[in-house]
Amino acid sequence: MDALASLQRWIYSAIGGELNVFAADRDWLALAAVLPLGIAFGAIHALTPGHGKTVLASYLAGSPLAIWRGLTTAATLALTHVASAVVLALLAAPLISRSLVGAGRAPLLEDVSRGLLAAVGAWLVFQALRGTRRHSPNEGWLVGLFAGLVPCPLTLFVMLYALGRGIAEAGVTFAAAMMLGVSATLAVVATLAILARERLVKALAARGASLDRLARGLTAATGIIFVGLGLRELLT
Repeated sequence: MDALASLQRWIYSAIGGELNVFAADRDWLALAAVLPLGIAFGAIHALTPGHGKTVLASYLAGSPLAIWRGLTTAATLALTHVASAVVLALLAAPLISRSLVGAGRAPLLEDVSRGLLAAVGAWLVFQALRGTRRHSPNEGWLVGLFAGLVPCPLTLFVMLYALGRGIAEAGVTFAAAMMLGVSATLAVVATLAILARERLVKALAARGASLDRLARGLTAATGIIFVGLGLRELLT
C-alpha cells in the first residue's frame, strides 16, 4: 500500500506541474506533447484499487459476452468513470468532498452507483434461481454505466486543480487523455476475465459438467458479488 500511495503522489505532483506550466504560458503545443503522459498516468492509476475492475471482471466472468462486447463494456465503464468526474467538477465543485481523507470523492454518486449495482446483482441472482437467464444486448453497457458513476478521483483532482487556475479547458483535455489510459487497463481486465471464463467452461464441459447449470452458477455468483459489493460500500 505504501508503494501505491507513493505512486499516487508522484502522479498527482507530475500532473499538477504540467498544469502549472500551461497556466503560465498557455502553450497548447507543449500541453499536446505531454498528453501521452496523461494516457500513461490514466493506465497506471487504473491499476490501483477501485475503478470498477472487480465489477467488470465479475460480470464478464459470469456472462456469455464475446471479447469485443466485453471491450465495449470496459470502454463504457472508463468513459462514464472519467466523464462523471469532469461533469461533477464543472457543475458541482462546491459539493465535492475535498478533505485530506476524502479528497476527490463524490459520496452521493458513489451511493447511487453501488445501489444500482446491488439491484442488478439481486436481479441476476433471481434469474439464475428461476433458470430464466437472458442477456439483453444492452446489459453490458448498462453495467459499465452503473459502475462508472463512481467518479475517477484522479480526474476530479485534475479538474479541480485546473479550475482553480482558470484553465478548465486544459483539465478537460488532460482528462480525455487519461480516459484512454483507464480504458486500456480495463480492456486488459475484460479480456483476461473472458479468456479465463472460456477456459473454465471448456475444462468443465470436457468433464461432462452441465453447461446450463454452469451458466446459472456463474450468473448467481456474479449477482452475489454485485450485491455484496454494493451493500458493503453503502453500509460503511
